Amino acid sequence: MFPKASAMLKIHFSVKKILSAMILLASFSTFSQGNDLEQGIYEFNRGKFQAAISQFRPLVNEGYAPAQYQMALIYQFGYSVPKDGMKALELFQLAAAQNYPDAQFELALLYSEGKLVKKDLKKYFELTHKAAKKGLASAQFNLGVAYANGTGIKQDDFKASRWYQNSANQNYALAQYNLALLYSEGKGVEKSTPMSFVWNTMASWNGYPNAEKSRIMDERDLSRLEIIESLEKANQIYKKIRNQLALQEKMAEKQRYY
Repeated sequence: MFPKASAMLKIHFSVKKILSAMILLASFSTFSQGNDLEQGIYEFNRGKFQAAISQFRPLVNEGYAPAQYQMALIYQFGYSVPKDGMKALELFQLAAAQNYPDAQFELALLYSEGKLVKKDLKKYFELTHKAAKKGLASAQFNLGVAYANGTGIKQDDFKASRWYQNSANQNYALAQYNLALLYSEGKGVEKSTPMSFVWNTMASWNGYPNAEKSRIMDERDLSRLEIIESLEKANQIYKKIRNQLALQEKMAEKQRYY
């Protein structure tokens, strides 16, 4: 015999209350983890490594990937603990298995070096690609280099240019410089001294010394009008990039507090 409609409503309401409580508890747990992680990073950045470790360790025990990554760095470089490459490797692997891009990238570098693990350039490429797809600028740059050099993948200048572009759009100076080089040589993109000048200019603004030398070389092959137009274009792109990064930071800040 089925319960009356009123009883069914009560049962449904009770389940909703339980689900709401579970969601609230999960949200509070995530919020708490984020706060503890930020406190740990703050202590880490000011050289208070033991205080940082005290924040990270409970989160590592909970399987929290960002904390696993931070503790891996601590073991990798021996900050207030004995250096332990294998422990660092284990923590990088745990965090990478949860698709944490920073850990995937660090693990990729270990596969390229072949010190703690057997050298495997295909694995290096795969992990770098995963981190790059999640928007990590350094991984996007390295992926561009992998395509440019044919490291762990078939050589492809066009794909190299696309990943350099992605990284350059995050204001990553090395990617901006390498993208300028492709424009200068016409590899993967249409040859363009003005565009080489544009990206070399931005890379030099970001403090990469080689870019300034290349920018001066580009300038010699441009007319005065082309230089003025290219500087204006560099300013426009640079301003757009900075505004986008500021917006992303603002959104990330909101997510940390809500």
